[in-house]
Formats: sequence, C-alpha cells, structure tokens
Amino acid sequence: MTLEEKDLKYIWHPCSQMKDYEELPPIIIERGKGIYLYDKNGKEYIDIVSSWWCNLLGHCNEKINASIKTQLEKLEHVIFANFSHNGAIELCEELVKIIPKGLTKFNFSDNGSSSVEAALKMAFQYQHQIGNTKKTKFMCLTDGYHGETVGALSVGSLDLYAKIYKPMLMETIHIEAPDCYRCKYNLSREKCNCECFEDAEEKFEKYAEEVSAVIIEPLLQASAGMRIYPPLYLKKLRELCNKYDVIFIADEIATNFGRTGKMFACDHAEISPDIMCISKGLTGGYMPMAITITTDKIYNAFYAEYNEGKAFMHSHTYSGNPLGCSAALAVQKILREHDIINKAKIRAKYLNNQLKEKLEAHKNIGEIRNIGLINAMELVADKNTKEGFDSKLRMGYQIYKKALKRGLLLRPLGNVIYFNPPLIINEEEIDKSINLCISSINDILANP
Repeated sequence: MTLEEKDLKYIWHPCSQMKDYEELPPIIIERGKGIYLYDKNGKEYIDIVSSWWCNLLGHCNEKINASIKTQLEKLEHVIFANFSHNGAIELCEELVKIIPKGLTKFNFSDNGSSSVEAALKMAFQYQHQIGNTKKTKFMCLTDGYHGETVGALSVGSLDLYAKIYKPMLMETIHIEAPDCYRCKYNLSREKCNCECFEDAEEKFEKYAEEVSAVIIEPLLQASAGMRIYPPLYLKKLRELCNKYDVIFIADEIATNFGRTGKMFACDHAEISPDIMCISKGLTGGYMPMAITITTDKIYNAFYAEYNEGKAFMHSHTYSGNPLGCSAALAVQKILREHDIINKAKIRAKYLNNQLKEKLEAHKNIGEIRNIGLINAMELVADKNTKEGFDSKLRMGYQIYKKALKRGLLLRPLGNVIYFNPPLIINEEEIDKSINLCISSINDILANP
C-alpha cells in the first residue's frame, strides 16, 4: 500500500468530506522550511495560509527548533496544578509586556477552542460570584467562529460548523455582524461611523441584564471569509460593555502576534478586553498551546478559602506544557530582536498593492480586502451586484485544486480565497505566490 492508501485506511481528516479524497488524495509532506512545504516526491508548496494560520515565523525555524531541543533535555511535561516551571513563568513575564493594559492573569490550555471554553466559563462564574446571578447568557456576532467544542460552537454562528448540532448547543444572543463588502448602509469601512453598530445597541438594551459576556473576533471574522471591519466597532463595543457590566471577551486566536499589522487586533482600537484568548501563532505553529488571559478584577472574584467553592475548577492535562512554553519564548525573542512585525508591515503594503494591481480588475474578483499580511479575494459571479457563486459550484475549492498542482497551498473559505502567510515572507516569494494564484484563478475563471 502507498502512504496515501494507508492514510485513507486509518485517518479521518479534520474539516473534510472524506469522499473528496477519492479525487484529491492526501498530500504526504516530508519536510518544511521557511514558507515552503515539500512532499514525499520533493515537490514544493508555498504555505500561503500558514497551515491554518498558525505558522508565524516559517517552518523549521532554527531558533525555535533549538529552544525546544534544549527544553526537551530538561523537562517534557509536569502537572500544572500546584507545580510550575521556569518556562511558563518566563513566558508570562514576556507576554505581560505586550498584551493590552490591565490583563494580568494567565490560564493555560492546549488549543484555541479550549481557551474559548475557559473564557466562557470564567465569565459566567465571575458574574455569579459577584452577585449577578441573572447574567447567564452570552452574546456573539453573526457569522462568528470561535472553535468546535460545544461552548465555542454555541457562540459561533456559521451553519457549516454548527447547524446540525444546534439541539445540543447553548442558546445565545446574536448581534448582526458588520459586513463591509455588502454593507446594507451603502457605506465603506474606511469612511463609515459604524452605523451597523445600532444592532448591538438594541440587543444590549434589550438583553444586557441576562448577558454575562460578549465574545468577538476583533476586526477580522476569519472563518466567515476574512471579513474585516473598522476599529471603531471595538471602541463602541468596549463602551457598551462598560455601561451594562458585560464581560468583553476578545478571541485573538487568529489575529494575535502581528497577523493584523499590530501585536494584537485590539491594539488597532486601543482597547483592552476583560478576557483575551490567544493560541495559533503563540508557539509559532509548533506546539498545541493556548492561554486565556484576564484581569485582576476577575481573578480576585475566584480568590477565597477553598470551602467557599469559588475556585475555577477547569483544567487540561497539557496546561503549561514546557515544550510549548519553550517554543513560545523563542517566538517572542524572534519577534522582538528581529523587529518582525514592523518588517512585515512593509511587505504587507507590497503584497496588497501587487494583488490589487494584478487582480482587482478581474471580472470575478469583487473585493480585495486586507489587514496586515492577510489579504482576501472575494469571488463573485457578478461584480456589479456582488452576487457570489452558488456554493454548490465550490468555486474556491476548484481554484484550490488547481493551485495545489502549481505548488501553492491556497485553501479557500467558500467563495473567498486568501493569503495569510508567515510573517517572514519576502517580496520574491510574494511575487511567486501571486503569479501562481493568478494562473490558478484563470484556470477556472478565465479573464477576458
């Protein structure tokens, strides 16, 4: 049997209709370096989506490798209840220097969904323990995505992931999310006053007494198709949460550590959430790790004698894993010493300019939107009406298959194809990626 055949005999891949693998078998990757992946036959693929947005500084980064190897010789793991280790402590010391002001306490877990679950439970229990016992529900944005465990799915709004499970999910209150490309007010994200925020105001006025927290993806609804909205929306939401005593949870899992051009997406709005979830780029895409970060105010509501029953009884086996911490510490050192985010800003402008110059006029590209190095191209059947392609055509998927043949990993989000590369991508690699992308689009949607 080939490796592909063995894979299909045993493995159920994530977020996949496995029948698709009859036509497109799994690609067996043997090694990676920088922005490139290499399969068992030596064919190279540009990882323009950072392997689901987590690879921050390139594959097999020598400094991250060395940090993990050093740690591996000392300690691989230790129970994190009543025990600790240097790496976790040092990581918190580094992170507290860069996270939004007021966030001080770090609760470790091992993936983004788990971080969100911890945030929801933390907010709920906090409200209960300070006497706000009526505050039992959560608010979220339509078309949001926060993970695929039950709590995280409950505060997500994408039917693709959640619809079939609705009978087992929590009831949540949905605020209409900004949709700047198809703005119902006929405004642009660059010039508007976030008129769409009126739905949030109405929902808060109606439901805030029973809401413990609101959770959002700041500035970028990634799984919804890399939808980008203005920082002003975050400012207004922060004010509304203050007014109604609602906990503000920022899910920065896909936006942290320079993805949006700043260290965190919340930095664009100069606001601090009450709870922030981080993961993905935290370890540079090396190790499963996430952290739910909160304030002294929330932490202190749990601090009591044991028999008062106020402890946060939430745990994960691999919380604070030393190998993950060693990777995360190396990431912070590289970001700082090599001025990675500022350098990425320069390349972000180049990438967006080149994409717009070469693809904006394409008859089936409705919009090219960007924040940081993230660039999303909205595929449309009609550019004037902004009508998207019928989802049954799987237009993004057709382009994805063509791109793979050319050596570009361009995984789509429905009718949206996007670039979200490692922050270390250079201009030559950008040019190559764009040319491969254009050819792949034209294979399916020829531009006259």
